[in-house]
Amino acid sequence: DLHKRLLFTLGALIVYRLGTYVPLPGINMVAFEQAFSGQANGIFGMMNMFSGGAVGRLAIFALAIMPYISASIIIQLLSSVVPTFEALKKEGEQGRKVLNQYTRYLTLVLAIFQAYGIGVGLQGSGNLVLEPGPFFLLSTTITLVGGTMFLLWLGEQITSRGIGNGTSMIIFAGIIAEFPSQLAQTLELGRQGAISTGLLLLILVMAICVIAFCVFMERAQRRLLINYPKRQVGNRMYEGQTSFLPLKLNTAGV
Repeated sequence: DLHKRLLFTLGALIVYRLGTYVPLPGINMVAFEQAFSGQANGIFGMMNMFSGGAVGRLAIFALAIMPYISASIIIQLLSSVVPTFEALKKEGEQGRKVLNQYTRYLTLVLAIFQAYGIGVGLQGSGNLVLEPGPFFLLSTTITLVGGTMFLLWLGEQITSRGIGNGTSMIIFAGIIAEFPSQLAQTLELGRQGAISTGLLLLILVMAICVIAFCVFMERAQRRLLINYPKRQVGNRMYEGQTSFLPLKLNTAGV
């Protein structure tokens, strides 16, 4: 069963990676690559890394699952301040299913707004669009929203039929896919003298320390001591025993 789950997860991630190379229709990719290269070191570069390079290639998965992450945060906040959502949160598994459904609906709404905004931004950026107009806006919105909802479905399949944590696995795959190129760019800056050797070593040490700290916090437990009283079974008296109840320190995750 584990073998099948690993293969399914690998196949799902391959499908995700293939989708990051399928560009949006109606885009002048030469002009877009020239425009993106001048802004690759800012917020667009970070978005490109989290999307597995889909933003830099303006692929159908350019939005990735960021609308779902935003929707999840909003629903979690609402479950703490809105009585209706708070009541659903306390209903257990059934309430959680309802909140998940609300999260999907909100994901769809956020994805539509973001996709439409991307379409409008592309149309207003000179010669990036081959044939601007309402049809381009409609096709771009539908394509990007469809890509996001497909990734949401794919993440759920990884969670249920794969090794679990489908959403995190998709984000992880995107970051890992861009990591070699980012590392190569950093080393190239060091070779050109833009970054000193000491700074490169400092970055390496800091990266190792941050990863080690994240792993430490993720694995950390608070062990609550449990004392069992003495008990008598028949004519025999048993001494009280002690055990520990492990509670994960970082229960909220990321």
